[in-house]
Amino acid sequence: MTFEVGEARVLGLVGPNGVGKSTLLDVICGSLRPTAGRVWLFGRDVTRLPVHRRARLGLGRTFQRLEPFSSLNIADNLLVAAELSGRGLSRSTEPRQDESSGSTGRRADDPAVIVRDLLRRFGLVDFAGQPLAAVPTGVARIVEIARALAAGARVLLLDEPSSGMSEQQVEEFAGTVRALRGDGLAIVLVEHDPELIDAVSDEVLELGVSRAVGSRPTPSTSE
Repeated sequence: MTFEVGEARVLGLVGPNGVGKSTLLDVICGSLRPTAGRVWLFGRDVTRLPVHRRARLGLGRTFQRLEPFSSLNIADNLLVAAELSGRGLSRSTEPRQDESSGSTGRRADDPAVIVRDLLRRFGLVDFAGQPLAAVPTGVARIVEIARALAAGARVLLLDEPSSGMSEQQVEEFAGTVRALRGDGLAIVLVEHDPELIDAVSDEVLELGVSRAVGSRPTPSTSE
């Protein structure tokens, strides 16, 4: 199969359980080596690059099973990602004038600034000091995305992110995905919720038993 996801685009990836959606994300992020074919990232062949090298190039991923640093609080989860990468990529982390002094504060690539701005952006300020293991699943899934952005992700692979979310949280999450697309991120979304897929995807790729059986535009594309 061949597909491409450009900047400010969301590709929905759907199909029955066991068809290989998560496996495809494993191949893209580098945790699984393909037996054939190539993976390209920003015009570069990354097929043989390990996971951490792809991450440094701007590839981020979330998982069906939450994989946070559960012993750390939310702020520290983001701080670890920002410090390990040495960068963060978000419009909200650009240098700004301090409202009280009128002078520019810390550099935009300061990990503390990245964490502060991501906590604000995703509505996580009230949860910042809480252990990640103690917050609701919906909040923890948002933290995974914020952590990917703290690490500098420009391409996001989201593996069933609405799992465990309430209906209201799913609606809010759809708004988050649209905002990320508006910031220019390329997003591949594996999801079983057809309403969420239709609400945020520019295109949907449907996987059959062992191959992609077709793609279709979504209502958001054709409006």
